[in-house]
Amino acid sequence: MTTKALFLDRDGVINVDRAYVYRKEDFHFMDGIFDLCRAAKEKGYLIIIVTNQSGIERGYYTELDYLTLTQHMLEEFERNAITIDDIYYCPHLQHEDRKPSPGMILKAQKKHHIDLKASLMIGDKPRDLEAGQRAGIPVNLLIGDQPSPEIEPTARIQNLHQALAWL
Repeated sequence: MTTKALFLDRDGVINVDRAYVYRKEDFHFMDGIFDLCRAAKEKGYLIIIVTNQSGIERGYYTELDYLTLTQHMLEEFERNAITIDDIYYCPHLQHEDRKPSPGMILKAQKKHHIDLKASLMIGDKPRDLEAGQRAGIPVNLLIGDQPSPEIEPTARIQNLHQALAWL
């Protein structure tokens, strides 16, 4: 396996986390996300989004709402000359794919023949990093100031521009 991937959580990494974001008008890209993804592509990384979307099961929004917003997000990436290689989402509160389980990452690894040892995970919550660690990803970056007593990130970053050094 020679394919490497940049695994990204959505809310808090790709977009500003405003709790259960499902409408275009509430979706604001994080500063630096396009630069990070462009650099990752230039270095040969696949870009895979792995996101818990329990707001669907909670009844806060529908799966169609999620898919509509996802299409908008993908169009914005395309406008910025970036192709997202795949997206995995878990709409359930209890499921084998829900982070901190590594289920979504392992499905992507199998489908795309990804070398997880050459890959990175960026998340804004400890459960994102735990999923990465449990999948065997050695570099797991935590963006922001969220406490993580139960999991030790490879590094804490304050913004996505700092993640460029890890590619």
